[in-house]
Amino acid sequence: MEPQQEQIFAEVEDGVATVVISNPAKRNAMTAGMWAELPGLLERLAGDRGVRALVLTGAGDTFCAGADISSLREGDAPQGLAVRAEDALAAFPKPTLAAVRGYCVGGGSQLAAACDLRFAEEGASFGVTPAKLGIVYPASSTRRLVALVGPSAAKYLLFSGELVGAERALRTGLVDEVLPRGELAKRVAEFTRVLVSRSQLTQAAAKEFADGRVDRDAHWAGQARGSGDTAEGVAAFLERRAPDFTYEV
Repeated sequence: MEPQQEQIFAEVEDGVATVVISNPAKRNAMTAGMWAELPGLLERLAGDRGVRALVLTGAGDTFCAGADISSLREGDAPQGLAVRAEDALAAFPKPTLAAVRGYCVGGGSQLAAACDLRFAEEGASFGVTPAKLGIVYPASSTRRLVALVGPSAAKYLLFSGELVGAERALRTGLVDEVLPRGELAKRVAEFTRVLVSRSQLTQAAAKEFADGRVDRDAHWAGQARGSGDTAEGVAAFLERRAPDFTYEV
């Protein structure tokens, strides 16, 4: 993919949408325009039945160095845009994975935390840095961070604004896998192939339940009865073949 200036763009291949943060002059920092563009892009991808999983990454050798600091002069608008973008990513109905190289800081960490999973390359750095700027971190973003890493680790990140490496991020739960340099793209491609082969019915229900929506058991039970995925999964297991799941989110 060719880096583009101050853009969020997506490519879809083999059921996987890859969304790229691109602002190479500023280590892929998010401008106000980029924050504003992301929810609409995610909505379009969510409506594409050919998309079964989404990968969020940065152009080149870094993920995202946060919000473009110059945009903070515009007042509260950039933070509101960031929260809306983060919430849209968290609400994406299919599995999402952040593929992180280099810096994942500030707003970049917000976006990574809003994904379902995070894979990082060795040498990646993570930081939640509002304390360096006197900014109040949004309540929804704070709760999401606490849910990932626990109160103590979240306070460490928020109080200090210090960067932590990929191995520490792995120990705290901020990252799910750490890959050797040069292996991240291969592992992400391998894992997303697994995701697109699995039942969207199972994934969608599990995502809701894991994210705290526990009031739709009856809905998902009805979906399971009518989908045919359960019968297909059992038949495929007994026949020792790959299942052909048909339920679409």
